[in-house]
Amino acid sequence: MSGHAHPGGSPVLLLTVLATAGYVLLVLRLRREPRGWSRWRGTSFLAGGALVAAATTGPVAALAAADFRGHMLQHLLIGMLAPLFLVLGAPMTLLLRSLPAARARLLGALLRRPAVHVLANPATALVLSVGGMVALYCTPLYRHTVATGWLHAVVQVHFLLAGCLFAWVIAGPDPAPRRPPVPARLVVLGVAVAAHAGLSQLMYAGLGVDVPVPEESLRGGAEIMYYGGDLSELLLALALVTGWRPRRKPRYAAETDGKGSWPVLYAGAATGVLRLRNVSSGFRQGHARETVLAPLEKKWSANSSGLDEFVLIVPLCAPWAALTTYGG
Repeated sequence: MSGHAHPGGSPVLLLTVLATAGYVLLVLRLRREPRGWSRWRGTSFLAGGALVAAATTGPVAALAAADFRGHMLQHLLIGMLAPLFLVLGAPMTLLLRSLPAARARLLGALLRRPAVHVLANPATALVLSVGGMVALYCTPLYRHTVATGWLHAVVQVHFLLAGCLFAWVIAGPDPAPRRPPVPARLVVLGVAVAAHAGLSQLMYAGLGVDVPVPEESLRGGAEIMYYGGDLSELLLALALVTGWRPRRKPRYAAETDGKGSWPVLYAGAATGVLRLRNVSSGFRQGHARETVLAPLEKKWSANSSGLDEFVLIVPLCAPWAALTTYGG
C-alpha cells in the first residue's frame, strides 16, 4: 500500500478547469472596459490551475499512484501551493466587478451573513486545513482513501478548498468579512507552520501516524511536507506583508520624512526566525500608522518603545532539524 491508483478522471481537476474557464470568460468580458483586469492577477490564477493540473495528471499523478512521496508532493501542490496562486488571482473581486449592480449587492449581502463570518475566521480555516491533515495521517483515513476512489477524490477536493480558504483569510486580496489585523493573521500562520512542522517530524519518526508504507517512503514524504510546507507558508507570509501598507494621516503629512513606514519580512536562515520589522521610527511616534493596528494601539501606547519592532517567532524549519532530531 504505497499510493493511490484509481481509474477515471479527477474531480478536483474538473472543478479547477471549470473555475478557470469561468475566470477567463469574466476577464475577457472586463477587457472591453477601460479599467480592464490585472494581468498579474490573471496569470496568478492560471498558474494555480496549472499546478492542480500538474498534480493530477502526468508524472506526478503516476508517482502518487506508486509511492507515498508522490502522494505527499501531490498533496503539497493541491492543498498548499495551488490555492495560494488561485487566491492571489482575486476571483471574488473579478466576479463582483463583472456582475450587474443588483446581483453584486446580493453577493455582498451573502458575504455578510453570520455563517460566512464563522467560515472566514482564521481559526476556522486553520482547523479545516491542519485538522484535515491530522485526520488523514493520524487515523485509518489514509488506508481507506487508498482503497476507495470516491473517498480519495473527496479528500483532494477538501484539501483544495481548505487551502483556498486559508490563503484567502490570511492574505487574500479579495474582501473578507471582519478580517483580523495583520499581526493576528501572522500568529495564525505561525501556528499553522508549527503544526505542519510537528506533524512532519512525527511522521519522519513513525510516531502517531497510521500510514502503512515502507519506512523510506514515509520519511521521504515527511521531508516533502516539512520543506515544501515551509516554502508555501513563507510565500503566504510574503503575500500578506507585501500587501500591508500603512496610510498616512493628513495631520502628520508635513511631519513625515517621506520614507513612510512599511514592514519588511526577512528570514534568519540559521535561527529559523521570521521577523517582521517596522523600519520607520515615525510609526512609534504616531506617524503614518497602519490602520489595521488601530485596535491594538491603545494596548501598546503605554509602552511606545515596543512599537519600534514587531517580532514574530515562527519555526521556519532549519534544514537540518529533522535529520538531527531523528538521526537521519
